[in-house]
Amino acid sequence: MEFQNNISLKNQNTFGIDVSCRLFCIIQSQQDISDLIHSDEFKNNKNLILGGGSNVLFTKDFDGLVIKNKIIGKEIISENKDLKTVKVGAGENWHNFVLWSIKNRLSGIENMALIPGNVGAAPMQNIGAYGSEVKNVIENVWAINIEDGKKLIFSNTDCNFQYRDSIFKNELKEKVIITHVSFNLSKTPNNNTTYGDVKEEIQNLGLEISTESICKAVINIRERKLPNPNEIGNSGSFFKNPIISTIQFKEIQKQFIEIVGYKNSETETKVAAGWLIDKCGWKGYRKGDAGVHKNQALVLVNYGNANGEEITSLAKEIQQSVKDKFGIEIHPEVNIIG
Repeated sequence: MEFQNNISLKNQNTFGIDVSCRLFCIIQSQQDISDLIHSDEFKNNKNLILGGGSNVLFTKDFDGLVIKNKIIGKEIISENKDLKTVKVGAGENWHNFVLWSIKNRLSGIENMALIPGNVGAAPMQNIGAYGSEVKNVIENVWAINIEDGKKLIFSNTDCNFQYRDSIFKNELKEKVIITHVSFNLSKTPNNNTTYGDVKEEIQNLGLEISTESICKAVINIRERKLPNPNEIGNSGSFFKNPIISTIQFKEIQKQFIEIVGYKNSETETKVAAGWLIDKCGWKGYRKGDAGVHKNQALVLVNYGNANGEEITSLAKEIQQSVKDKFGIEIHPEVNIIG
């Protein structure tokens, strides 16, 4: 492991924001982490752990140390008649892991195909899509305590998973480095097609419902709706879908009968943030190189040379307009770093 000075982060974040950091290093093992946390560079600087860079928006140069997590590897650590438990390095690409699971005839994460980022971010964000959340398949999260270098193992319950949230974004933020995550994957197909257009897409493809066809359908839908970060800078969904009381939802529904919502609990409804933003007229909006994608209002984009402040300013305008029109507050899913 070595420390580099004044490194550009443009290719390290999917928004493609042209910023740099004063110090940069790559960790590829637990020994690297041990060396890192005992170094003066780590102790004397502000630190940021970066995975795939798919859930961050930089608003300025980072005056500190950026740590790129590249711990890789996949290992089946236990098995019974129903499940295989796979331990995966935090630096593994998430989508590639989904494809690996399908190739190995394992089910449980196929609905989350093409979510950008690395495996280490999955428990942090409790990522999810098309009726699935990663909390439903995570067994344990391995991490190292930054303060004393001790190895920690968090059970699923320990992670305190909530909607797009976990203990790693709250009490343990900047206190641990995730090294591995283990997943309980099913040997028999889950065949979860209840959410969104997945079943319809499978039918349009002329396929039978299976783990493979669900993955194919999700990829097709996402590729139609979401821009490729290699072509247009973005971080996928910029805002979380707000969860409001069902009473409030029904009141709004009286005026906006077509509002899109899903039952979250006996008393709460999750509202489609993309629908709210679209109805406020933002889909396809562009100011300079900062904009809202033409096919999915939930996605903010960098058309080339937008900076983080411009995208953040746009996000705040969108939040205010949604609140003014519907009385609903929406919040970023993306980690804004200033």
